[in-house]
Amino acid sequence: MTDSCIFCKIVSKEASADIVYQDPQATAFRDLHPVAPTHILIVPNRHIESVGVLEVEEEPLMGHLFTVARRLAEEEGIAKGGYRLITNTGADGGQTVFHLHVHLIGGQRMRYPMG
Repeated sequence: MTDSCIFCKIVSKEASADIVYQDPQATAFRDLHPVAPTHILIVPNRHIESVGVLEVEEEPLMGHLFTVARRLAEEEGIAKGGYRLITNTGADGGQTVFHLHVHLIGGQRMRYPMG
């Protein structure tokens, strides 16, 4: 955990959030500024800054984040119609919180490109 990281504080329940899923590896919560009817952030419980610093041994954790996303898409009723998974990396990639996270976005037809 990093003391100044808001996502670390959400994982440890030091900060409030609408948590929709939590297990020993990952936590998922609703985005405060949703861009679609379903907008959930899925984060590893352990602080990892971004995809840019991932190590090979973290591949199982990344796979877990994606299976959590699939499960949540099913629970939200958006799996059949489709959804978008986004991971921003670095400031130029649009990352604003430097704790790796996957956006699960759906519940409406998604435009391409999004922006």
